[in-house]
Amino acid sequence: MAEETHIVRRAIIMAAGMGNRMHPLTFTTPKPLITVNGVRMIDSIIDGLIANGIEDINIVTGYLADKFEVLLSKYPGIKLINNPYYDKYNNISSLYVAKELLDTDVIITDADQIIYNNGILAPVFEKSGYNATEVTAPTDEWVMTVKDGIVTSCSRTGGNEGWQLYSVSRWSREDALKLKGFLELEFEKNERRDVYWDDIPMFLHADDFRLGIRIMNKEDILEIDSLEELQEIDSSYLNIKGE
Repeated sequence: MAEETHIVRRAIIMAAGMGNRMHPLTFTTPKPLITVNGVRMIDSIIDGLIANGIEDINIVTGYLADKFEVLLSKYPGIKLINNPYYDKYNNISSLYVAKELLDTDVIITDADQIIYNNGILAPVFEKSGYNATEVTAPTDEWVMTVKDGIVTSCSRTGGNEGWQLYSVSRWSREDALKLKGFLELEFEKNERRDVYWDDIPMFLHADDFRLGIRIMNKEDILEIDSLEELQEIDSSYLNIKGE
């Protein structure tokens, strides 16, 4: 039986984090607004979404939330959602405050990465799931095991083979509504607020989802986790000393 085709209608960009590993830059600038070789990280994501016809763009802010208002002049159609829990709980709180948006085919992405290939944000998909690259060397990132196109397990501690999970994911309306229900269950009733939202489909309620992967190349996206990594990519920051 052929898989049903879904089309992303909405984007949720997670941008509430404090970016502690990017001090001192993030003392005054949220990490997603840091410029890398002339382009703000979050701009590469917004531009990529718009290039793919995805214009219902929602950004969940928290740390230095007012700084994101600068985006409204360039992208007047975006919406900013404040996460009042950003400094108390893990990023499950960011998707929780945006849970009412989980009623259509949706793409969810972190804001602190650079998109080099807009194709990885394409709106058409069949299975809900994450963008991934094949593991060719040991990594400590989350690694998924995939059999016959379906994710069968995930390792938090990485591994030597499998598929590395990236913070770009697509969800059918059916699965998005599941996410909403489980967010309410875990955040409200179970008070499990110290986890990533990705823990819901990957670990806490994995049996309730039938996830696939969206294969891409490592060169398509760049995740920047620290000041040292930023300095390797953009020499203009070499004179900045970390904490």
